[in-house]
Amino acid sequence: MKNITVTLDDETYRRARIRAAELDTSVSALVRRYLVDLAGSESEFERLEKLERELRGRIETFRANDRLSRDAIHARKARAQ
Repeated sequence: MKNITVTLDDETYRRARIRAAELDTSVSALVRRYLVDLAGSESEFERLEKLERELRGRIETFRANDRLSRDAIHARKARAQ
């Protein structure tokens, strides 16, 4: 287990001690819990990567030749106007 040193202004430390006492714990335990939660949560990149995998898993069939050609896209736009 590693020890760290954190420097706080007196008022922040006082308020943290009061909050820790209200929760029947210590300031060290509050900081430890916060850092464990922080380190355990997934990053935005990991969240998006997971979402991409889920979305790709939902795609049942995909073939590139099913796409419209450039000419067909432009012809469709012209007809819509």
